[in-house]
Amino acid sequence: MASVDSAPDPYHIGQVLAPRREILAWAMYDFANSGYTTVVLTAVFNAYFVGVVAGGPGLYDTGTATLLWTVAMSVTYALVLFSAPVIGAIADYRADKKRFLAVTTLGCILFTAMLALVGPGDVLLAMILVVFATAMFAAGEALISSFLPEIAPQNDMGRISAYGWTLGYVGGLLVLGLCLAYISWAENHGHGAGQYVPVTMLITAGAFALAALPTFIWMRERAVAAPLAAGESYMHIGFARLRHTFAHVHHYRDLFRFLITLAVFYSGIYTVVVLAAVYAQEVMGFSTQDSIIMILVVNITAALGAFGFGYLQDRLGSVRTLALTLLVWITALVIAFFADTRLEFWLAANLIGIALGSSQSAGRALVGQFSPPQRSAEFFGLWALAGKVAAIVGPLSYGLVTYVTEGDHRTAILSTTAFFVLGLLLLLTVNERRGRLAAHTMQDVD
Repeated sequence: MASVDSAPDPYHIGQVLAPRREILAWAMYDFANSGYTTVVLTAVFNAYFVGVVAGGPGLYDTGTATLLWTVAMSVTYALVLFSAPVIGAIADYRADKKRFLAVTTLGCILFTAMLALVGPGDVLLAMILVVFATAMFAAGEALISSFLPEIAPQNDMGRISAYGWTLGYVGGLLVLGLCLAYISWAENHGHGAGQYVPVTMLITAGAFALAALPTFIWMRERAVAAPLAAGESYMHIGFARLRHTFAHVHHYRDLFRFLITLAVFYSGIYTVVVLAAVYAQEVMGFSTQDSIIMILVVNITAALGAFGFGYLQDRLGSVRTLALTLLVWITALVIAFFADTRLEFWLAANLIGIALGSSQSAGRALVGQFSPPQRSAEFFGLWALAGKVAAIVGPLSYGLVTYVTEGDHRTAILSTTAFFVLGLLLLLTVNERRGRLAAHTMQDVD
């Protein structure tokens, strides 16, 4: 039987920075795909689904509509949960990450555009399209991240990851700004959400397609494909590589400790990302336009947080930097729980922005530092797995709390704080130096 690590040894990959144009091409994918998360999952379509598609006149109450949205998110991430590590392992072995990325990108763009077909009462159609679009988005997010160990040495990963995340928030800001301009025009002409939200889906899909082009033009696939032995299949190889990794958990113990830690605090992050606009509308009385303006401003603070903490991470260390961001998260959610005025809520929102950008960027960089370059797609598939467990547990727990408490969003947001407290405690068990060393002393066994 062929060794699951029989691919040519590319340890030289990632020892020096890639050319600037290629780093920009890599970071531009974050710019491209962030419009989807900002418009569809955070600011516009999620609130439209809860308030109009599922929660309009004669349909479901707010608590049930919110639960249906979180169920759609949970189904999506369950799909990613079981597929991402295997897809990553196959992509590593075939040295085909870029082609896999192209497929997931086109899929996300297509299903996002099809969301323009959704109107009031189209609950099932909306849930199906969101499930497929978000699953494609999540797979692409893991694949683009797996290029990080190829284009940057360990000591630069925090900064390079921050470049991508910063550009991502700029991209989300621009796409949301375009949508806000259109919504303002539409409302001034007497159009309702059922008319203008579908157009924003087309704007989002088009922006994704255009901005992703530099990634596929300039970014290189450095890995070399391994030969496929007689009688083998890529699916078998994918599962075999995963079995190899899990059989050597002790060697990668800090990676797996961090993935568990990440799954816990990402549960809180995904909850806020998916339900922030819903909370703003249901608790603070924000209109759709108010929520979009808030998300625009938060994208600015998130970009600043990602950029600033990215440089801090390469100097202070990833674990310490993440600990600081989790403290900011806890503070922000406590303020949001007690907020009675819009000013107080705006303070919480901008603290969330700072913590959001920095914690996600730092988390991705740390996984990159713990990943051997020749298994980066597989390990970032495990990162996706951990993140999607979080994306199931976090929003679903929020939805269940609002359902049980008959729509009490304040209690739900307070319960979310527990994810960050527990994540902070678990983070203290991760040995950063040992985890980075393990990535360069990978065991190669049959």
